[in-house]
Amino acid sequence: MSALQAYVRATAPRGRDVERIGPFLATFSRTSDHPMLNYAIPDDCAAPSPAQITALTEAYAVRGLQPRLEFFTEAAPDLENLLVTQGYSIERRVPLMTCTPADFVDRPAPAGIVLRVPETDADLRRLRSAQNVAFGASPAVSDAELASTRSFGDRAVRAEDTATSAVIGGGFALDIVDGAAEIAGIAVAEAYRHRGIASAITAYLTRLIHERGGPTAFLTPGDLGIATVYRRVGYQPAGECVHLSVS
Repeated sequence: MSALQAYVRATAPRGRDVERIGPFLATFSRTSDHPMLNYAIPDDCAAPSPAQITALTEAYAVRGLQPRLEFFTEAAPDLENLLVTQGYSIERRVPLMTCTPADFVDRPAPAGIVLRVPETDADLRRLRSAQNVAFGASPAVSDAELASTRSFGDRAVRAEDTATSAVIGGGFALDIVDGAAEIAGIAVAEAYRHRGIASAITAYLTRLIHERGGPTAFLTPGDLGIATVYRRVGYQPAGECVHLSVS
């Protein structure tokens, strides 16, 4: 668990501003105020003082952002209680799920859907726009978002409706670091859900990680319902990720 938490600390700052505050690495998106893109990550076994927690809270508040943390509970087992005593509340608990080559179950795209690597900036904009809408954000894609999406290279995949050529979802695989890589941004347009498309996107990216030498693919589903999708690809619960914030 410590290794996976270290992975998140290494990869989450990419494309974000960061600030070290006591035992926290605070990250701030350059393109969005969405809470899921602005959060702090603790050091292993973090036991901050009340003053350090207050400083973290203020760092987000002065930027007009909701103070938030996301971390694997086993990596910092005492932190949750410390945060709660300083005004933080639990948003959600979600499983940390991992998949090894031995566990992997391939899931092809359903009929009428094809998975493709974005090849042009237009492709990338359509992918990011579909993800934004699926996550409840604006379909507009800024130049900064485009640059961020471009940085994934062929570790990005988009799902297309072959009948209309509409991009209806996609996802990313992050860099492999010490044999592990995270899958993120799995999104499918509402009208296309419950057809196995999210499973197919997840399987595509998981296979990519394994083929490139990453024995551990992992993800943190936004809720327990979507975790069922990932189980179909072979993902198994390996721990817990907790999200806390000040409302």
